[in-house]
Formats: sequence, C-alpha cells, structure tokens
Amino acid sequence: MCRWLTYKGPPIYLEELLYAPKHSLIDQSLNALEAKTGTNGDGFGIGWYRERVEPGVYHEVMPAWNDANLRSLAHQIRAGAFFAHVRASTGTATSRQNCHPFTHGRWLFMHNGQVGQYNKVRRQLENLVPDELYDYRQGTTDSEVVFLLMLADGLGDDVVGSLRRSVGRVVDIMRAAGIKAPLRFTSSISDGERFYAVRYSTDNAAPSLYFSSRDDRLVIVSEPLDSAQDDWEQVPPSTILIAEPGEAIRLEPF
Repeated sequence: MCRWLTYKGPPIYLEELLYAPKHSLIDQSLNALEAKTGTNGDGFGIGWYRERVEPGVYHEVMPAWNDANLRSLAHQIRAGAFFAHVRASTGTATSRQNCHPFTHGRWLFMHNGQVGQYNKVRRQLENLVPDELYDYRQGTTDSEVVFLLMLADGLGDDVVGSLRRSVGRVVDIMRAAGIKAPLRFTSSISDGERFYAVRYSTDNAAPSLYFSSRDDRLVIVSEPLDSAQDDWEQVPPSTILIAEPGEAIRLEPF
C-alpha cells in the first residue's frame, strides 16, 4: 500500500512536511508503520498549486528517499496547497505514468488501496470511461481509471456525489464478477480550493487516514508525521472529509 499527504494553508516549503518531521513522508517511504508493506519504493510524485489554476506535477520512478531532485525541489517550492505520494505497487508496472498524483485540468487525485482482482474487471471499468476522457489515460493503474470515472460522473459540479457514484459502480462490477477480494479506497482530491479525502473499504480493513487542523492549516496523511497524538484525528472508516472555502471542516458518511 502507498503513503501520501495533502496540505492546505499558508504557503510553506514542501520540505517542511516531506523531510522535516520525525516520521515525514520520506521516512514513511522506508518505514511505514500502518501500511501492509513497510517500504514504498515504487516511485513517487508531488503536485502543487501556486499562481496558475492548473497544478504543477513531478513524477519519478526512483524511490523517494534516494532522489536528489526531489530534495532540491522540496527545498525550493513554496506552496499553499500540495499533494505528495510514495508508491507501493499492487501489481501494475513501476513507471512515471503510474505514479500519483494524477491530474486533469485543475484537479489532482491520489489513492492508497486497490480494486481487488483488478485484472478481472479492468476491461469493464475502462469501458465505462467516455472516449473524450479515455484519451487522457496515460498509465495502467486501477487508481487512474477510478479518477477518470469521477470526472465522467460530474466531478466538477458535484464532488461528493461523483465520488459516491464512481465507487459504487466499481463495487457493483466487482460483485457481479464474483470478486471476493475487497475494494480499498483511501484517496485525496482537490481543485486547489476545495479538498476532499475519503476512507473506505468493502471489508473491515480500510487503509489508515488522519488529519490535523490548526492555525489555518489542514494536513491529511496516511499516518501521522510525528508522535504528538493530540494533533492528529483519525478519519473513521466509510467517511469523507470535506474542506471547502468559507466552511468548517466536516466529516460525512461515505
């Protein structure tokens, strides 16, 4: 399973979360404590928002802990909203095209989890993606297909609804195919202004998800970046976190 983080708040250098904390995302790439595998070395990616509407992205197939370019970028890039993801492949190739976060227009999306026995339903799921969106598919992951389904299901107009519809369609197809393995779906999505994070699984083992909100900062993580337990709140299973401009952060059933 992968590890990731989302940040929104006053602009900071990316290294303040990627490298500085004791259990930073880079540390988690080598020593994850709440993941199925402790090492997440199958590539990484960052995505950030600054003056432009569309985010910048950087992907690489090297392990995050061993990439000097990432360290340099994290030292130089200052942003008020960014994503970062370290990947542990669940079966698809290690390539830049398969590294998260994925982007389309103003949207960033990243995911930790998997569609159980994806090879059995891959063709059916891809067939649900309209041609005008399928042309944007670059990799081979289940995560990217789900993102494209969200876009097709009205992500721009109804984020929460599109998430529910898309995940529901995946679950229905898995059940129709007789798949017993679970769908595990812990994800983050944003257009640079609105932020959403989902923790969901069809079994009782939803991947971990936490958040910390204080001093106008929101940090959402696969696992805490430090041992200050009072600073981190666990997102319950089957829950979506919603952070929209001018509104308090809220948790809703998913």
